[in-house]
Amino acid sequence: MHRTLLAVALLLCPLASAQESSFRAGPAHMGVYGGAGAPAFHKVKWQFHTGGQVFSSPAIANGLVYVGSNDHFLHALDLANGGEKWKFKTAGRIVSSPAVSEGTVFFLSYDSNFYAVDAASGTEKWKFKTGGEHRFIAKHLHGIEPANEPVPDPFDFYLSSPAVSGGVVYFGSSDGCVYALEAGSGALKWKFKTGDVVHASPAVAGGTVFVGSWDTYFYALDAATGAEKWRFKTGEDHEIYNQTGLQASAAVVEGVVYFGCRDSNFYALDAATGKSLWTYKNNGSWVIGSAAVVNGRVYFATSDTGLLHAVDAKSGQDLFSLAFNRWPMFSSPAIAGNTLYLGSHQGRLLAIDLPAQKLAWMFETDAARKNGAAVTTPDGKPNHAAAFADSFYDEIIVGIQKMFSNGAVLSSPAISGSTVVFGSLDGNIYAVE
Repeated sequence: MHRTLLAVALLLCPLASAQESSFRAGPAHMGVYGGAGAPAFHKVKWQFHTGGQVFSSPAIANGLVYVGSNDHFLHALDLANGGEKWKFKTAGRIVSSPAVSEGTVFFLSYDSNFYAVDAASGTEKWKFKTGGEHRFIAKHLHGIEPANEPVPDPFDFYLSSPAVSGGVVYFGSSDGCVYALEAGSGALKWKFKTGDVVHASPAVAGGTVFVGSWDTYFYALDAATGAEKWRFKTGEDHEIYNQTGLQASAAVVEGVVYFGCRDSNFYALDAATGKSLWTYKNNGSWVIGSAAVVNGRVYFATSDTGLLHAVDAKSGQDLFSLAFNRWPMFSSPAIAGNTLYLGSHQGRLLAIDLPAQKLAWMFETDAARKNGAAVTTPDGKPNHAAAFADSFYDEIIVGIQKMFSNGAVLSSPAISGSTVVFGSLDGNIYAVE
């Protein structure tokens, strides 16, 4: 491991204790882990098959891996061998990524409940009912006809993942609210109403909660009271609602907030004032995943263009970009040592050697090895023609599932020591080292 890089990461954001873990490696969502990672691939340590697709990103704490699945269960697995310690059943899909703090696992389910579960036993401690969880809904969405029919967005894959800070757990909801609950009891501390669904995950830093909504605004809220400090307007698209909305979660580093948007821009704002510092334009491609920030660089991936960008944190200037045959990447990058890990719709985990600025190795899911050729063109690009018959909504749904038959990785990797853990739409949780 490069000691300078890790030292900078620790300086920017102290690592959580072994008893705590959350989406993006902590409440500030830097995406930087303290383990050595796997700069070279050695083997599959284990894999565990759930009963449904896995969009949820793992949280690792005290030797256990916690991850949700479309099978309606939160699974707790042994990090050493993948054995299941317990599973907790809800009445809906779990596409929220769990957070672990003070012996409790927190997560949101599509059954419209937010849960607190004992991390050791899987016993429910409390649950909180939201106003209802659902996909973003709009008329004429992506040009779908008839134009006056409201339909849910088939590309809205995630629910908000919680962040825990100072004994309070923060998360967003499809009811348009950002919630702050007492972590110990589930009592409502405050809620803040936005203008649409909140599926981005709140980042917490410096007494402020940072989160975007599908109402096109990015908000800074007082962590103690929920009072609005400022809001920032992103792009609008009220015709087909394609280039609008905030699905990506923010990263907060040294007084700057970094986040991507479906308006095809990536933003850097002053955390205290909301003033724009710079904007990176992505040529029409969404930024769904969260950024990883370390050593003065910001790393983020794009959708249709299938690019991993590295830009200067202060100026937003390009440092380098890597292209992956236009396969979208909704997964968020994770960094340990000198290696960045990122999931791809192609059914691959990509490991990037950051100093060399090139692919170090990649791992294909079981489904990618079995079904990948059917959804891939001879030159390696996504074969949309094989999946999407036309533009009708039902065919879009069918087409997405055809493309996902290759075990796409929309889960974001979590890292512990030399082990990288991630989920796949083939229903597997993989641990590689």
